[in-house]
Amino acid sequence: MVLLRQLLGDVLRRLRVRQSRTLREVSTLARVSLGYLSEVERGQKEASSELLASICGALGVPLSQVLREVSDQFALAELQHAPVLSDDVPERERLPIAETVPGAITDSVFPEVNDMVAA
Repeated sequence: MVLLRQLLGDVLRRLRVRQSRTLREVSTLARVSLGYLSEVERGQKEASSELLASICGALGVPLSQVLREVSDQFALAELQHAPVLSDDVPERERLPIAETVPGAITDSVFPEVNDMVAA
């Protein structure tokens, strides 16, 4: 199972390394201890939203961009673990998408979403 904190740490580390910046430099700018930033990057600590905003500020990257990249990585990880529908399985034996993909939103749960999408 992929943990959100691990993906977030990977994205933050990748951004820092891409900028050729050290942990010390980013931790100083973000006003967080070097050890704690290292643990966040390794996925060992869950960072608060305030701390994430501070780290993103130190990296000069919008928090929304980091969260988008984490979301994309998480979606890929979920797809790798999702059951694959085979053409050999009759339609009557297939589970609805809401039962095969955890967290899937169905029309019956949020009918107002269809109204917003249709508009």
